[in-house]
Amino acid sequence: MTIKLHCFGESGHSYKAALALQLSGLDWEPVFVDFFAGQHRGDNYRDLNIMAEAPVLVDREIRLSQSGVIQQYITDKTGKFGGAPEDKYEVLRWVLWDNHKLSSQVGMTRFLMNFLSEDKRPQEVIGFMQGRLKAAFATLENQLKSRNWLVGDNMTNADLTCCGYLFYDEPFGFERKDYPNIDAWLARISATPGWKHPYDLMPGNPSDRA
Repeated sequence: MTIKLHCFGESGHSYKAALALQLSGLDWEPVFVDFFAGQHRGDNYRDLNIMAEAPVLVDREIRLSQSGVIQQYITDKTGKFGGAPEDKYEVLRWVLWDNHKLSSQVGMTRFLMNFLSEDKRPQEVIGFMQGRLKAAFATLENQLKSRNWLVGDNMTNADLTCCGYLFYDEPFGFERKDYPNIDAWLARISATPGWKHPYDLMPGNPSDRA
């Protein structure tokens, strides 16, 4: 039975789960969540996920939300992206760091800068968030110094979670040229067979609403 991932292209958290599925080789398909029309706040969607968020993975009787949980499920199902046994907690450490320090702040900053009308964009908040993001980017850049992957010798969920928002083209205060280690790491990820850009992997694109 095909795994279904309820997701939308603009969502970096959805991309983390979709990319893990894509690179795992599992049989899966995206199910579009019309986030910008408020579908996630409707009763039908809340029956699917009481947290009213995307992504949601459905695999027969299994239903999971939160990208980090979905990534771990894919690892448990396939044996991929978990790293060496001794790396288990280090991978988890980076997944938790990303969700707190990196993706949560990129997601908010990118939304404020690109998905609100210009007259509603809170410039002071955006400036504050970009300052915090510089510290997060510096942490990532330093970890990737003299190493190909965040943990161990191969791609793990640490990489798949931290890269989630960094392939998007909309501005949020990140320029790959300013972070050569991150840039090289993203190039390694995108060179992996099966990799796709988020807008090619999932339905939903700002151009759809233009």
